[in-house]
Amino acid sequence: MELNLQRPLLFFDIESTGLNIAADCICELSFVKVFPGGETRIKTWRFKPWDYLCQRQYPIAPQASAVNGIKDEDLADCPRFCDQVEEVVQWLEDADLAGFNSAKFDLPMLAEEIERARLYLHKDIDIDLHSKLMVDVQNIYHYMEPRNLKAAYRFYCGGEDFENAHSAEADTLATYRVLKGQLDMYPDRLKNDVTALATVTGRPRTVDYAGRLILGENGEAVVSFGKHKGKTAREVWRTEPAYFAWIEGGDFTLDTKRQFARLKAQFQKEQKEQREAQLNRPATPDELQDLASRFNTGKLF
Repeated sequence: MELNLQRPLLFFDIESTGLNIAADCICELSFVKVFPGGETRIKTWRFKPWDYLCQRQYPIAPQASAVNGIKDEDLADCPRFCDQVEEVVQWLEDADLAGFNSAKFDLPMLAEEIERARLYLHKDIDIDLHSKLMVDVQNIYHYMEPRNLKAAYRFYCGGEDFENAHSAEADTLATYRVLKGQLDMYPDRLKNDVTALATVTGRPRTVDYAGRLILGENGEAVVSFGKHKGKTAREVWRTEPAYFAWIEGGDFTLDTKRQFARLKAQFQKEQKEQREAQLNRPATPDELQDLASRFNTGKLF
């Protein structure tokens, strides 16, 4: 069915350097603008993500690059968002908006980039995204096809409902049957193995349940937010140990605090062992010679 439009509807999607709206940047933006009557225009940009404060290219997080396939070197010769913001705004100005799960991430990220360009260029960029209607297709999907346990049970377990929904035992047994039904339905796509099933979404493994720490490729805990995003916890401990005290006193889950505390204890133990090993090791010939020279000259200190 064709859309019944009174004004243009602009479908959009972005690829970004990461998921932190306040810090990360748009590296690819695509518009599909549908006009009343059915005419469709398409425009896609690639941008060099830009750190306006440090005046340098902002790096793409490895986790983001693994998803969107875009690498830093792919964007080195691209314009910055601020260089193209006027054209972007021209596409936006007379249209309402649509996207898939865009209201929670893509739209705030787009608004953030426009604000950065506004401040950097010292220019009044005349666009108010809050005034536009936003059609989130994912919301409609979830409204029409509820993504809850009862819906999953009907879909994977022969179309029937289960009794006593929302009692703990009934829900737990239904979840067990749903997983078996998923394995039956997708034998070529799902491996019947707990390790494989636990990683089926491809999301990075987290150290804490809130995802403030994730596991890097080498198994090291990596900070996933804030000013130390992308740094290993070990590196943060070495350069700013007070950060761990800030976590301990901050508004974080108890599990997050416990995992930071566990890492702190691990790093402290390693430092102590390194100091003890340094103190107990045999002196080298050069060190003995230096000590002898100091003794002969009477300048031990």
